[in-house]
Amino acid sequence: MNTTGRLFRVGITGTSRGPGVGAWIEGCPPGIALDEAAIHAQLTRRRPGRPGTTARREPDEPRILSGVYQGHTTGQPILVWIDNRDAQNDGQAPSAQPRPGHADLVALQRYGGFADPRGGGAFSGRLTAALVAAGAVARALLPAVEIRARVLEVGGRRDLDAAVAEAMQAGDSLGGLLECTLDSVPTGWGEPLLDPIDARLAQLCLSIPGVRSFELGAGLALASMRGSQANDPILETSGRTATNHAGGVNGGLSNANPIVFRVATRPTPSIATPQNTVDMGTGLPTTTSSSTGRHDACFALRLPVVLEAAAAIVLADFMLLARAGSVQER
Repeated sequence: MNTTGRLFRVGITGTSRGPGVGAWIEGCPPGIALDEAAIHAQLTRRRPGRPGTTARREPDEPRILSGVYQGHTTGQPILVWIDNRDAQNDGQAPSAQPRPGHADLVALQRYGGFADPRGGGAFSGRLTAALVAAGAVARALLPAVEIRARVLEVGGRRDLDAAVAEAMQAGDSLGGLLECTLDSVPTGWGEPLLDPIDARLAQLCLSIPGVRSFELGAGLALASMRGSQANDPILETSGRTATNHAGGVNGGLSNANPIVFRVATRPTPSIATPQNTVDMGTGLPTTTSSSTGRHDACFALRLPVVLEAAAAIVLADFMLLARAGSVQER
């Protein structure tokens, strides 16, 4: 199901080339200041324009259709809709020739040919616009928490623009490495054992199309450390530590240090280079490419605001759980 959360519940709908994409948010308390301008400000950060991003130009003007009155939430479910206004059907591979790296084949098998295939349909990164809109609502509940993400590398390199330019010249694409930091998260947010805060962050981040790994704190490096190196020395009764190898989480609970995580994205699967596939009608080998489409050469460049939105949605849910008494907020 396209929903997440326990008290702050978010649902996502829409397709890449359909009428639009939308977010449905339930559980937002009444009286929270919110308007379309606040949501649009976050959506603007996701829009293309930098070299290596798509030529598709969506204005991404959100419409709040319910749950807000005179600039404040009402306590009723919030529905935000974003029209697709530049949704020309370009670069769509015939359904009989599934594109490598895309969900064409599994969607065909799962939905029997009834899924909307245009531009990737419901599997497209276009739906992250709806996630960003929901994240903007979540941010309104978290004025004291600072959420920021950045791109660290693309294609294994830190000179981002040069790496992307070389890939584009070759008709190819790149993946990326991003980092997100959450500051001033209260101690004790999380629901161990089966709903820890780090697992929920990982779940939502890995739901973003193209994200393939999640790493908290020192992550994989912990496997080569000794306990004397990995343990974070405690400095204060608040829980602040000298190092942050744990990434701000102990036992599934936030521990007063910044929560720091990284994600890696795969290269954009839509590339101009011909790729091998099979014809679903004949079963014979064939080739396909995305040379006529409008695709990001590196969609990681547009992902920081999406990661921030995912984190905000998770934090808003745990904040409401804390208020409900599931954990003691300190």
